[in-house]
Amino acid sequence: MVYLLQHALEQSADKYPDKDAFRCMSQRLTYGELERQTNNLARALQNEGLQKGDRVGILLNRCIDTPVALYGVLKAGGVAVPIDPFAPVERIRFVIADCGIGLLISNNQQRRALQKLDLASTQVRAVMGPDVSLSVPNVSWSLVASNGGSPTANTMLEHDLAYIMYTSGTTGTPKGIMHTHHSGLAYARLSGNLYGVNANDVVANHSPLHFDISTFGYFTAPLFGATTIICSDAETKIPNSLAQLIDKEGITIWYSVPLALTQMLQGGMIHELSWSSLRWILYGGEPFPVSQLKILLAKTRNARWSNVYGPAEVNQCTYYHFDASTDLASTIPLGHIWGNTDMLIVDENDNSLGINEQGELLIRSSTMMSGYWNQPARNDKAFLSKENAPFEQRYYRTGDLVTLDSDGLLHFEGRKDRQVKIRGYRIELDEVQSILDLHEALDEVAVFVHREGQDKSLAAAVVTALPHEEVKRTIRLFVASKLPSYCIPEKVIILTNIPRTAAGKVDHRALVKLTEE
Repeated sequence: MVYLLQHALEQSADKYPDKDAFRCMSQRLTYGELERQTNNLARALQNEGLQKGDRVGILLNRCIDTPVALYGVLKAGGVAVPIDPFAPVERIRFVIADCGIGLLISNNQQRRALQKLDLASTQVRAVMGPDVSLSVPNVSWSLVASNGGSPTANTMLEHDLAYIMYTSGTTGTPKGIMHTHHSGLAYARLSGNLYGVNANDVVANHSPLHFDISTFGYFTAPLFGATTIICSDAETKIPNSLAQLIDKEGITIWYSVPLALTQMLQGGMIHELSWSSLRWILYGGEPFPVSQLKILLAKTRNARWSNVYGPAEVNQCTYYHFDASTDLASTIPLGHIWGNTDMLIVDENDNSLGINEQGELLIRSSTMMSGYWNQPARNDKAFLSKENAPFEQRYYRTGDLVTLDSDGLLHFEGRKDRQVKIRGYRIELDEVQSILDLHEALDEVAVFVHREGQDKSLAAAVVTALPHEEVKRTIRLFVASKLPSYCIPEKVIILTNIPRTAAGKVDHRALVKLTEE
């Protein structure tokens, strides 16, 4: 029998029908209820003409409807395309057109966004979920439930597409990352086994469905019968509310970008909470400021931490576990390559490199995407096919520069696109930032290039409680003690908050604009 992502839900519904599968604020869905509701939606989608492999848009905020939408699409034989409901209208229209989306799943909360889209001018022929007036036919959730039933069996195979996740960059053409049932399940199994996920776990899902981190809550947890807590949009905007949620829900596994954790720390309430239920805290997306990490480690002495690394194109490929007893005198490594995964470190000519030689990391894994949707030229550049191999060996080019030490640990050295040359010196911006991240008086740091006409200089934006007159001197002395003098930022700006993208990562473009004003 072919085993697909939705079969994990069916398996857990059979074993734990009355156990909560998902909770969001006051709403909850048991595995049995989720099984019934996803069957109803799958049948309704098929009644609207969904064919095997059709792309279905999911335009939802963080809510209890998201797991129903996701698994309903998979059960119907479709390909789920999560869409950011807070994205600009033109970006949403681009995704709809690029993927040829004919059916959209949403709810009443997205009424304004749906009306702004003017769906009649797109390829969308029907919307499932909302009970509002739209320019195309819609089938309300209540109608889905009343006219549902078991879907017609589909003939999807494990290497067929399951979902397409679009990158959330602020400029340029979005990339649709194609993942199959095989890659999604491989990630769910590997991550579940690595962190020992079981039916007693309560997993916090902080990320919205259109971010790759959400796959842990939506795929890994159901595979092992765990309960997923969907952090609502309201809760994510109030750090203290999020901090309280950990105790209230008895969360055992937390996974987010570092920003969510540092905001909870800055909110101040965590010192009044126990957080005793936590056994794993996972973070990914960017390095964690060491000064703030040390405070959080002291708070969570009973939990283990894991630095999770892997572009959305491969889901995850490395891990580094640590706890309060770990010496954090230096930057945290990316760690070890995980199971069913191979890697290469290559120079600019794709020649393999050895121990302590810096080069680009290439990954071949069971969790790897099949490619970018509708972008053949980009796919040609994204992969390296190893020559003279007994079978096809295709490696994804991460664009990340790394070194491998003698203990088998990978260390992040920077991005290929973050290498700059200033006044003849080649500088790794991320290397300078990793050094500044170690300074305990600097709460947040972002290193970037400042331009004045044809002249370029190194700049740093910092969040700190240090007096203004001390900041530049402190940075200069600290960097000079560890790196060459040309790596010292010449321009320093002090901010109350570092600008971030929708994914919670540093928005370097916004920083450049700040220095131009």
